[in-house]
Amino acid sequence: MKRSRKKQQMTVYLDPDLFKAVSDTATRRRQSGSLVVETALSVFFSPEEGTGQAALTRRLDRVDKRLSRLERDTGITVETLAQFIRFWMIMTPALPETSAAAARAQAAERYDGFIEALERRLATGRRLYEDVLPPDAQVSAKDTF
Repeated sequence: MKRSRKKQQMTVYLDPDLFKAVSDTATRRRQSGSLVVETALSVFFSPEEGTGQAALTRRLDRVDKRLSRLERDTGITVETLAQFIRFWMIMTPALPETSAAAARAQAAERYDGFIEALERRLATGRRLYEDVLPPDAQVSAKDTF
């Protein structure tokens, strides 16, 4: 009676660079090249929302990309605000005391207008960096939170 083996043998041909990468990984981890390739293939064929270390790694990679985008967006926001404040302080002269009350009233009116414009902008879902950055540096809506 013939006994079947648990694993089956397959011969594959690899690109020399890929073969070297598999060999180096196997040597570094003190494992066989066969085990390295088997692990890589099981990760490749595992379902996207599966369980285990491969799925966790994919999810962590997505979170890392999102955090990187968030960090970039925050940096753009902070830099924009800092540049605006600097420009405003350089360009705005001090008001004489006699016109300060009228200026405060006008500032309150302009602030209300700013808030309305901000609400309209936020309602569109469009971001400032989409207008500022070149198209090849922009992120699509599906890449954001």
